[in-house]
Amino acid sequence: MKNVVIVGAGPAGITAARTLLDHGVTPVLVDESLRGGGQIYRRQPANFQRSPKQLYGFEAGKATALHRTMDELATLIDYRPETLVWNAENGRLDMLNNGHAESLEYAQIIVATGATDRILPVPGWTLPGVYSLGAAQIALKYQGCAIGERVAFCGSGPLLYLVAYQYAKAGAKVVAVLDSAPFSAQCRALPALLGQPATLAKGLYYRAWLTAHGIPVHQGATLSHIDGEQRVTGIHWDQQRIACDAVAFAHALRSETQLADLLGCEFAWNALNRAWLPQRDSAGRSSVAGVYLAGDGAGIMGADAAQMAGERAALALLEDTGVAIDQRRGPALEQQLAGIQRFRHGLETAFPFPENWAAKAPDELILCRCEEVSVGEVRAVVDEGHWEVNRVKAHCRVGMGRCQGRMCGLAAAEIIAERSGRSIENVGRLRGQAPIKPLPFGVEVQP
Repeated sequence: MKNVVIVGAGPAGITAARTLLDHGVTPVLVDESLRGGGQIYRRQPANFQRSPKQLYGFEAGKATALHRTMDELATLIDYRPETLVWNAENGRLDMLNNGHAESLEYAQIIVATGATDRILPVPGWTLPGVYSLGAAQIALKYQGCAIGERVAFCGSGPLLYLVAYQYAKAGAKVVAVLDSAPFSAQCRALPALLGQPATLAKGLYYRAWLTAHGIPVHQGATLSHIDGEQRVTGIHWDQQRIACDAVAFAHALRSETQLADLLGCEFAWNALNRAWLPQRDSAGRSSVAGVYLAGDGAGIMGADAAQMAGERAALALLEDTGVAIDQRRGPALEQQLAGIQRFRHGLETAFPFPENWAAKAPDELILCRCEEVSVGEVRAVVDEGHWEVNRVKAHCRVGMGRCQGRMCGLAAAEIIAERSGRSIENVGRLRGQAPIKPLPFGVEVQP
C-alpha cells in the first residue's frame, strides 16, 4: 500500500500530520532533525535542561504546544527522524537514515521543507568564525553555545534582531548589529505592519531591548568586508571598523524548493520573495496531482502561517481523496493566511533587498565556496554571451558543488542579471538536481 508522506517536521509538517491523523489517515512523517520542531522551534537535546522561556522567549507557549503535539504523534504515526530525502522520482522518495539508504513509495505527499538563509557573500565570508544567522541560532538553541566571544550580527530581516536579542539575552557579548535597511524604510512599512500588532510589538521590543542594553544598532549600514587571516578579527562598514571574533549574517530567508522541483512542480517568479517558487493554489495544491505544499518552503510567511498552511494542505489532501472534512475550516484558514500575507508585504518594505549588492561585489570575491568560483569568473562567462543561469553553471561550475546552489544560487543569479543588464527573473533559475543535499561516501544506494 502506498503511503501519505509529509516531508519536514516543523510547524507546517507537524500540524499537517495532526490534521491527517484526526481524520483517520496515518501519515509517514520524515524529518532530517533528531527531534521535530523545525528551525524556529528547534528542540534541545533530551539531556539539556534549559526552560522553554529561555529557549523561545515570547514563543515559549507556541513551542511547547507544538512539541507536545509532536510527542503525541510520534507514537501514533510512522515517524522517521534523522532521515534525509535526497531524491524523488516515479512516485518514490530516496532517503538516507543513519547511513542506510531507503526507498519509500507515496500516493500523496505534503512538502514542508522550510527555509534557510539568503546569503549575499562579502570579502572574508569564508573565514572560520563566519556563520549564517540561522546557523548561529542553531548553535545557541541546540548546542547551548555561542559562535564566538565577541559576535557581530549583520544583514537584514526580522531574524537579524531576533538572533541578536537571543544571544545577548543568553549572556553573549554582542558587539554590534548592522541592519542594511534604512530607518526610513521601516517607517514607511508601519501602516502595513500594524495589521499584525502582536508580531510588530515583538519586533519593536527586540530592537528597543538591544539599544537599552548598550548594544550598538546601526541602520542603513551595509557590511563591506570581514577581517582576518586564520579566523575573524573584525568587520568593516561605511569606513568604520569594529573588532569581533565571530559574525552571523544573512539577508532574510529563502525557501527550500529543491524537492518540489524534483517532484515536477511548476515554478513561477515571485517578486515578493525575489525568487522562483513552486506554484500552489490557496489550499496548498501544487501543479502536480497528489503533491501539496505548505510552510516557508513554498514562500516565506513565518511559523504561525506555516501551521495554518500545514492544516490547510492536509485538509485539501483529505478532500481530494474523498475524506469528509469541515467545509468551513478551509476558507477560514485561507482568510487568516491572506491577512498574514499583507503583513509580509510590509516586512519587504521594512527590510528591502540590497539591489546594489551585485554591482559592488568585487571580482575576486568567492561566490561559490564549494567549487571556489569567484564573482569575476561568473562575469567572464556572462561577457562571453551566456546569461541563462544554468548555462553559466555549465561553463564555470557555479552551483555545481555539494550544496547544489542552495547557498550561492540566488547570489549568482544577481551577479548574472547585473552583468547582463537583464532583470533578475529573466536569467532563469537553477534546476534541482539529486542529491538535493550532500550524501556521504560509502552509502550503498539501491538502483
